[in-house]
Amino acid sequence: MPLVDVRGLHFRYPSGGGRHNPWTLEGLDLSIEHGSSVGIVGESGSGKSTLVRILCGILIHQRGDVEFDGRPLEDWLASRPRELRRRNQIVFQSPRRSLDPRMSIRKSLSQPVRAIERRIPSDDEMTGWLERVGLTDEVLPRFPHQLSGGQLQRVGVARALSVGPEVLYADEPTSALDVSVQAQVLNLFMDIRNQLGLTLVMVSHDLAVISRICEQVIVMRDGQIVEAGRMTHVLSQPSDPYTAALVRSARLVSLEA
Repeated sequence: MPLVDVRGLHFRYPSGGGRHNPWTLEGLDLSIEHGSSVGIVGESGSGKSTLVRILCGILIHQRGDVEFDGRPLEDWLASRPRELRRRNQIVFQSPRRSLDPRMSIRKSLSQPVRAIERRIPSDDEMTGWLERVGLTDEVLPRFPHQLSGGQLQRVGVARALSVGPEVLYADEPTSALDVSVQAQVLNLFMDIRNQLGLTLVMVSHDLAVISRICEQVIVMRDGQIVEAGRMTHVLSQPSDPYTAALVRSARLVSLEA
């Protein structure tokens, strides 16, 4: 049984058009296995981030079935929402926007445990989380504006890991960072996945980024999945013209680098 199973997923954002709004996601079918690493790739507006937010329980879909660990997502949200969020954590695109600028790193880092476990973690616990992502307790009293983008993204990863998730979603985790820092953050995700045995789902518009980390790939365009499979197969034998264009672009970037 897959850890995440999606069948016939439809989603639209509410606005003045009501039911006549176009579908943001239309008819998605996908599965994510325990311990796998999956990349979701596509251009801006393809629905990647929306899909991840539905899988995490942040957004509610209108049609179709979404199951986590064999149970419908709506059952989790109705009866065990904190357990769902403990087991599914997300690292967002912009570390500066995902951390409250008025909060110290100590307070921001403690928020998931406060919300989910209803307790205040000790400084020793938080130091351990920081050390796992290559930081020290020196950042605890600081504020977001006093840290670099790379440091803030590491704080975001530490915060997501603090509650012991089974699935770590990373939504464009390197796109807001300098090129020199991107490789360091990608290496961090690879190390964490190998050490903790997490299921990793990484969203990116850049196939070259996720091909470094992920074994499986889902290609999205205009709210639909146009291709999915093992990364090595999709890179060598893309079946959809859009995927083929992404592969050519990724190879060009690799050659230029």
